[in-house]
Amino acid sequence: MTINLFDDGAWFNLRPLTFTRPVADFRIGILTIAEKWARHLHAAYGFQTQAYLSIKYTLQSDAILFINGSICPDEQLLEAINNLKSGEALLKADILIAYRNDDQQQLSQEQVQSLEKIAYQGDFIKLSYPEDIFKYNHFELLKDFQLLTAGRTSAELSSTNSFIGDQIFVEAGAEAECSTFNSKAGPIYIGRNSQVWEGSNIRGSFALCDNSQVKMGTKIYGQTTIGPFCRVGGEINNSVLWGYSSKGHEGYLGNSVLGQWCNIGADTNNSNLKNNYAEVRLWDYQQTRFRKTGLQFCGLIMADHAKCAINTMFNTGTVAGVSANIFGSGFPRNFIADFSWGGSHGFEVYTLEKMFQTAEKVFERREMSFDKVERDILTEVFNETNIHRKF
Repeated sequence: MTINLFDDGAWFNLRPLTFTRPVADFRIGILTIAEKWARHLHAAYGFQTQAYLSIKYTLQSDAILFINGSICPDEQLLEAINNLKSGEALLKADILIAYRNDDQQQLSQEQVQSLEKIAYQGDFIKLSYPEDIFKYNHFELLKDFQLLTAGRTSAELSSTNSFIGDQIFVEAGAEAECSTFNSKAGPIYIGRNSQVWEGSNIRGSFALCDNSQVKMGTKIYGQTTIGPFCRVGGEINNSVLWGYSSKGHEGYLGNSVLGQWCNIGADTNNSNLKNNYAEVRLWDYQQTRFRKTGLQFCGLIMADHAKCAINTMFNTGTVAGVSANIFGSGFPRNFIADFSWGGSHGFEVYTLEKMFQTAEKVFERREMSFDKVERDILTEVFNETNIHRKF
């Protein structure tokens, strides 16, 4: 079977994280949403997304199932989708969950409206806003842990470690020494060729994905995911790092999401609770204003390629856009526009030429090429976000 995962209106609400990817490429739990569906359905997958992203995130031309990429699978939902016949669409209220078309053609919105509608009665996890990623991460960790480990035997870690609870699974090539793993409150997953260095304390639920490192003396609390090719240190709580990003030093990161290719400078801290314990607001690109989240704990949302210097202080509920580069003393504003360069003292435009020079060096360190596809996507984002850079 082949599937395509389509973006609905959530793509616009999830900016700036979606500026560089479709929603189905979001990592939540252990896997990306696309990887979850592919594993459950034993399917190849493609993406139905914005035109400028389609160069990188391509459509599968032979797909017969089209699934909402902002929705995470579960057993009840999988059964309902597997039961769909050609010409049927699965909906809950006004949310299109999936449709099937054996003619292997994606349908327009008008054509989807003409399909036979099947009402879905169950609940599911759907990503509608950036904070949903850390808010639902624990639940997705539980599901992904079961999906990835069922019927398999864990590799072993060194006897120098201390283990509390038995919900730990270790992939081949992973290493850890003189660290504590407490899985009583949730499972712990250690990916292939990953490393936990001496003196670290980790509580579940937690995932350390392939080829990542936890540095010496790190403290990690539950509901946290460290994506592939990351390096982390300091103190981390209920946060998700997607991949190829670093928070390698002391400092606190809580109730936060970091995209790919981000870097957090040494001794950087984010606030995740206001001094007056009030509800946190986040910048909303769709509404072009700050939106109530309904949350008391909400930290930093940092999009791809964003970076901050040493000793940066982020206020509660800060959004840093794509390729924002933040430095200097004091608290920067709660919304840092895409391609901004500066801090509390003021901002200027981080030009594409300068940003590309940095990105080339960052990719080279990973033995990867910063190619025309990446450049074209970031150029589109730069042009699209010009309206927010009123310095």
